[in-house]
Amino acid sequence: MGKLEEKLANLSRNITQLERVVVAFSGGVDSSLVLKVAADCLGKQNVLAVTVRSPLMPHRDLETAVRIARELQAPHRIIETDELQDAQIVANTPQRCYYCKRHTFELLTGLARREGYRSVLEGSNNSDTRDYRPGLAAVRSFEMVRSPLQDCGLEKNEIRQIARLLGLKNWDRPARPCLASRIPYGEPLSLEKLEMVDRAEDRLAGLGLKNVRVRYHGTVARIEIDPDEMPGVLEPELLRQISREVKACGFTYVALDLDGYRTGSLNEVIGDEPESLKNVEKQ
Repeated sequence: MGKLEEKLANLSRNITQLERVVVAFSGGVDSSLVLKVAADCLGKQNVLAVTVRSPLMPHRDLETAVRIARELQAPHRIIETDELQDAQIVANTPQRCYYCKRHTFELLTGLARREGYRSVLEGSNNSDTRDYRPGLAAVRSFEMVRSPLQDCGLEKNEIRQIARLLGLKNWDRPARPCLASRIPYGEPLSLEKLEMVDRAEDRLAGLGLKNVRVRYHGTVARIEIDPDEMPGVLEPELLRQISREVKACGFTYVALDLDGYRTGSLNEVIGDEPESLKNVEKQ
């Protein structure tokens, strides 16, 4: 048995003991792998994939989640929420992700308890612990929530390899965090700002850009593009197209970030995780 097969076997053992589970399902590779392994180990009748639809979710992600769940033939439910009704989330402090994850997992654990599921599984992995992720503290605060990928020590590259091994079509899908991650801390969230970013990223995807972020800075859109795609983007005609498409979404100016796309770039202005989030009590 190879290394990947051993890690997959370990993940399967971790999940098998949980009997009936809800999977927090975004359609990304992490939650897709959790859903696939849970359905294989527990049987589809004991697994429910739940996608939380909200203004913070890129609209293309919902379409992806529906498609992947259908391909896996897994029971799938979409529930609606609006985090913009929560003042702590709207304030967009560096702890925003903590409050947002608490909001999400309160919904999911409530559903799980009402319908007789023993656990809620989510897709955090070992690589996530190396960035500023206050949402992980929120996840740890729920006794009912499990993070099997992280519990098994799986890194992002290993997850992609295992997903490919299992035939998941989205094994190489770029990460797609929530739209609030495009807006600098301290800038209050609003539906208008989130929709501007979502439309702009959608238009850039239409130009063939695979891994791109539109960071909101008031009238300025700062575009982060995968370094591998940068040489092609620097063609004058494509630059003009990018500018036109982004300005059509409500921005006045369009700037290209010469450092390119990197995960958590808006975290570069903050320090370590606050002590208040390191030792949260479970509920």
